Amino acid sequence: MPRVVPDQRSKFENEEFFRKLSRECEAFVATGTNLSLQFFPANLHGDQRQVPTREYVDFERETGKVHLKAPMILNGVCVIWRGWIDLQRLDGMGFLEYDEERAQHEDALAQAAFEEARRRTRDFEDRDRSHREDLEVRGPHHYLVLQNDKCQSKIKKELVIF
Repeated sequence: MPRVVPDQRSKFENEEFFRKLSRECEAFVATGTNLSLQFFPANLHGDQRQVPTREYVDFERETGKVHLKAPMILNGVCVIWRGWIDLQRLDGMGFLEYDEERAQHEDALAQAAFEEARRRTRDFEDRDRSHREDLEVRGPHHYLVLQNDKCQSKIKKELVIF
């Protein structure tokens, strides 16, 4: 299942949800949208989480505020949430922007997955067609194989009796 929609940029630019969130607005208060920002989640092998760099979490840009950058896939669109939070009041401002680089990467992954599924379907259909053609040529009795010698010898004895 692809993680992104086919035309991400169009969805980002045309849907009201994204248009509203792409304007700087109060974070976590007025929009009713709460974003859980998780930086560098643990990987599949259980390795330690990385510590985010100042590019993603910057406490030094402005005293009393933390500036954040969080890439994510939201409703099938690659975006970056950028904003700041006042460390005293715990409110702030933020907005979404379209992440062109990640969108291209995710599109390539989705295309590769689609091509792999198409290849596997073609392989299955080829094997199925070959099997059906073989059945037509040899008949279904050709595939009856006796698994052990006792069964074979028992059948031979019964054939001799007749």
